Amino acid sequence: MGTQMREEKDYPLKEVVSDGDVQIADEVVAIIAGLAATEVEGVAKMSGNIPNELVSKLGMKNLSKGVKVEVVPPTVRVLLTLVLNYGYNIPEVSKTVQDKVKSAIETMTGLEVSEVNVRIAGVSIVEE
Repeated sequence: MGTQMREEKDYPLKEVVSDGDVQIADEVVAIIAGLAATEVEGVAKMSGNIPNELVSKLGMKNLSKGVKVEVVPPTVRVLLTLVLNYGYNIPEVSKTVQDKVKSAIETMTGLEVSEVNVRIAGVSIVEE
């Protein structure tokens, strides 16, 4: 991901809608990616984000933190920065996140995800 990530762009869907054009903001793709990533067991939070328990109380806007997307229609590149819970296998959780994020974006937008890069920024230790 050596190229610069673009900020706040809209892009058209590859499928033509008979009633007019449909455009999706990069922020929407980032939220889809963030939500999909935080649903994976072992992910504590997005880096710089709030814990999963608070997401529903504070809204979806926070889910785009820790996510960068680069959209060059019809493909999307994603960089996620995550904090994982202690005790989980990092390669396994990362692979699950990659698969889930790719599937969510492709299903919801119709765009092809060329890569999902995961950066582990920390480990969260939950006290019992």
